[in-house]
This record gives sequence, C-alpha cells and structure tokens, in this order.
Amino acid sequence: MVYEERNIWSSLIVTVVALAVYVVVVLQQAGDGPLTEVDWPPIMLWTIVGSIGATIVVSILWGMFAGMRDPDDVGRSDQRDRDIAHMSTRVGQAFMTIAGLGVIVLCAFEADWFWIANAMFFGFAVSFTVGAIASVIAYRRGLA
Repeated sequence: MVYEERNIWSSLIVTVVALAVYVVVVLQQAGDGPLTEVDWPPIMLWTIVGSIGATIVVSILWGMFAGMRDPDDVGRSDQRDRDIAHMSTRVGQAFMTIAGLGVIVLCAFEADWFWIANAMFFGFAVSFTVGAIASVIAYRRGLA
C-alpha cells in the first residue's frame, strides 16, 4: 500500500469513528428532549479537533510500521497518486456543493442553528468520505 493510500485509509477510518461518536454523544445529551436544546458546539469542535489529531497519530503509526516492512517505499508518490487525488477532490466537491445548497435552504427557512451547523458538518464529512472511497476504489481498480 502506497503512502497516499495509507493516509486516505487512516483518515477514512478515523472520520467514520468520529462521526459515530459525535452522533452518539449528541443523542445521549438530548435524551428525551429536542436535539436543538443540546449544547452541540463544544461536542462538534472536540470531534473535529480529536479526529484531526487521531488521523495524524494513526497515519504516523501506520507509516512507522509500513516503514519497518518496506523502508524504500515510505513516502513515495507518483503521477498516479496525483491523478487519484485530483479525481477524489472533484468527487468530494460535488457533495460539498449539495451540502452548501442544503445549508442555504435551511437558512432561507430560518432553521435552528443546530440544523444549519450539522448540515454543514455532515456535508464536510460526507464529501470527504465519498472522495476517500473514490480514491480507495481508484487505488484498487485503477482510474478508468
């Protein structure tokens, strides 16, 4: 597995876990009450900061273990990696556009801040996740 693919996998795994943790914590905080009453900003910020930190740690540890196995291949990147990165960025941006439109609609209907922020938060997450999955598929099957 090349350096870029390994980093994508690290980010993808951490993102899925972080989203699950965020949803569980928010639902626990809400209990039987409305979701809009949850003090969501600190939960969201800790999820974002924690997932960035966890991604860095997982990438470093995974890179260290990969470097022990194949020291010549660590950190190597080529044109294929760049092409896959460009493709996954385009795929992810399509979903970011959809999320942005959703946020505009929520603002137009004067939705609660909770819904607006979470639409954007999950829009970023879905955008990244779909782009990362596209990258993994491209690494496994090649660019068509």
